[in-house]
Amino acid sequence: MNTDEEYTAYVSGRLLWLRRIAYALCWDWHRADDLVQTTITRLYVKWRHAREAADLDAYVRVILVRIFLKEQRAGWFSRTRLSAAPPEAAARAEDADLAMDLHRALDRVSPRQRATLVLRFHCDLSVEQTAAVLGCSTGTVKTQTARGLAALRVLLDVVATKEDR
Repeated sequence: MNTDEEYTAYVSGRLLWLRRIAYALCWDWHRADDLVQTTITRLYVKWRHAREAADLDAYVRVILVRIFLKEQRAGWFSRTRLSAAPPEAAARAEDADLAMDLHRALDRVSPRQRATLVLRFHCDLSVEQTAAVLGCSTGTVKTQTARGLAALRVLLDVVATKEDR
């Protein structure tokens, strides 16, 4: 199998996985598709080096998260965000309210905290793995996780308090 065929086989098998991670980062399916497209394009350019990585999934996840964070810093997100759209797949009725509240709360934490929370709890990475993806120390990951969770608790508590009224 030549390198292009290897690349195509890998990307075909991991496209939905990448899309789910991208959606968890940005909460917009269209933007998630853009993030994935940029990620697989960058992966293609680096494929000869990437295919030799000890953990190719981890390598690609790093590319995806770094693209997301770069766009957040560059202001792309604030310039192109038009509106929030409902998710393509309907959530179960009992989970819909919680999912919407969580979505709103995650949207209000910083991009770095959101990336940390997604990597730790959605991708189930360890502190060390998350630090490697984000290119920071384990202490920073712990701090970002604690601050992100504290912010989510406050935001979700505010939502619960409003619903009790």
